[in-house]
Amino acid sequence: MKKSFAVIGLGRFGGSITKTLIESGQEVLAIDSSEERVNEYMNIATHAVVANAQDETTLRSLGIRNFDTVVVAIGEDIQASILVTLMVKEMGVPNVLVKAQNDYHARVLEKIGADRVVHPERDMGIRIAHRLVSHNLLDYLELSDRFSMAEIKVTNKKFFNRTLQELDLPSKFGVSVTAIRRTNQVVELATADSVVHENDNLLVVGSTDDVEALDDKLFKG
Repeated sequence: MKKSFAVIGLGRFGGSITKTLIESGQEVLAIDSSEERVNEYMNIATHAVVANAQDETTLRSLGIRNFDTVVVAIGEDIQASILVTLMVKEMGVPNVLVKAQNDYHARVLEKIGADRVVHPERDMGIRIAHRLVSHNLLDYLELSDRFSMAEIKVTNKKFFNRTLQELDLPSKFGVSVTAIRRTNQVVELATADSVVHENDNLLVVGSTDDVEALDDKLFKG
């Protein structure tokens, strides 16, 4: 189903979100105070406008309250980010995602009602670091301070040709397998009867410590 998005701030983060949403067939209003940036997205976004998002009257005139999701992707100006987030929530936008510069900024955003706060630079650094030090971990996403999602390759022969029910990873490792990416790159939803083969990739969810322990176990022969 097509949804409507407004992206406020067309830096690298906001611009990337805009392009990806458009490529997936969504409607996107792109907003920035820089005419140069807006011109760059004029032929990409559904609509692109030069506007001061810190002005409540301007936001109302753009019909912000009618969008399914508003992404506040304002760069270094933390005060502007907080003000815009507060205004769009007070206008009744049901889902507001905001880019945070640091943990203090994130706490303020959460207190004023942001539905989701993201740390793109920090999260990317965490993902890269985990991939550098892990054995078979192909991708990593921190879901919270304690929980993570990861894609881990199976190279331990003790796991080959066994069903997920037989492996019983939730009991033994505290993680759940949500899907399996086969060697032909086909992704299958995981069931108790799913058979794990050599070099399959398991998409798992669990506490960060448990995910890392499973990564170590799947590597060792």
